[in-house]
Amino acid sequence: MINIENVDHVGIRVTDAQRALSFYKILGFELHKEVEFDSVVIVKNPHDVEINFIVNGADLTSGKNILMDVPEKHPGYTHLALRVDSIIETLKTLKENNITPSQGPVTFGNDGHVSVFIRDPDRNVIELRARLEDESKIPGLVFYDPAA
Repeated sequence: MINIENVDHVGIRVTDAQRALSFYKILGFELHKEVEFDSVVIVKNPHDVEINFIVNGADLTSGKNILMDVPEKHPGYTHLALRVDSIIETLKTLKENNITPSQGPVTFGNDGHVSVFIRDPDRNVIELRARLEDESKIPGLVFYDPAA
């Protein structure tokens, strides 16, 4: 058995590093390093969460995410889930930055969590997940529908 201690980083293929960086700055990420020997840009947030932008993406699907936006279900990573401290504050920040959720806010029933799903400029899915707050203060909260 390999003793995995933690997730080290996530690599996300993007078509434009500056466009991706502008978007992920809203989520609290800042440029950490541009790799000189490869098309990789490393960003981190204040909690040391690391994302590597792999800057060699080509949009061959007319803006569709092949894992999420087509009827056929291809194998692969479908989304990145990031823990946030408040879904209410997250929704406010998304609205202030003209980011429309692709789904949510949603509750999953008795697991005590609520999530909102967004897309980055390359249509990669990001789940922003928090502990359930006062349901009456979460605008538009519905039960999660996997078909949505």
